[in-house]
Amino acid sequence: MIVRKTKTEIEKMRKAGLLVHDILKKIGAMVQEGVSTWELELAAVKMMEDAGAKPAFKGYYVPAAGERYKFVLCTSVNNEVVHGMPSPKRVLAPGDVVSIDTGVSLDGWYGDSAMTVGVGEINDEAKRLLKVTEESLELAIDQVREGRRLFDICETVEKHVTKSGFSIVREYVGHGIGTQLHEEPQIPNYVDRRNENPRLREGMVLAIEPMVNSGRPETRVLKDRWTAVTKDGSYSAHFEHCVAVTDNGPYVLTRP
Repeated sequence: MIVRKTKTEIEKMRKAGLLVHDILKKIGAMVQEGVSTWELELAAVKMMEDAGAKPAFKGYYVPAAGERYKFVLCTSVNNEVVHGMPSPKRVLAPGDVVSIDTGVSLDGWYGDSAMTVGVGEINDEAKRLLKVTEESLELAIDQVREGRRLFDICETVEKHVTKSGFSIVREYVGHGIGTQLHEEPQIPNYVDRRNENPRLREGMVLAIEPMVNSGRPETRVLKDRWTAVTKDGSYSAHFEHCVAVTDNGPYVLTRP
């Protein structure tokens, strides 16, 4: 069941979303040569604690992994698609690209967002990958309008990515969000005709998150049971925003 939120509830989600934005802004500014992903984790933990927010990811149980996630960030580097775990041993190097994904619960409402940034000067293919992935998110956000359908979002991402020569990750998808981190509907970044195609209605809040590979779309999960990587070793990028359907068009909750 898709839970529609009132305007008051959406404003509560907005507060959580803006906190996530502030965390990502600070963490993004820290990304540079010689910094470990563990340092990024510690900075995010402090910001959440200072704001009185609960981490959305830490403690989240995933059956496929058979355990609860232990960190507040997912830090996925280069060929890591999603769910990369922060570590003091993972030190960023020039040319790396790192996806930073995080979420919070504030006063019972969730916010969730992700971005991918380069470490120093990155190669042209990586630059284009990040550009196309972020563009696909922006184009998808523009589809979040009363009366349109879920497949309008999915198809918009798919078309922009594939015409640019990149591939869509199919195993991981966006989602509804509210008082739970993951709510209905699921939001693939491609049109999956096996899924329902609900009409977008005022009050729906969607976490849209294109995950795009520079090579082939296939992924595999490492022995740590969390980190998903590209099978062919190609780079991957990930951007995400939470967007509400309003009577005045898309309302992005995770940026000012």
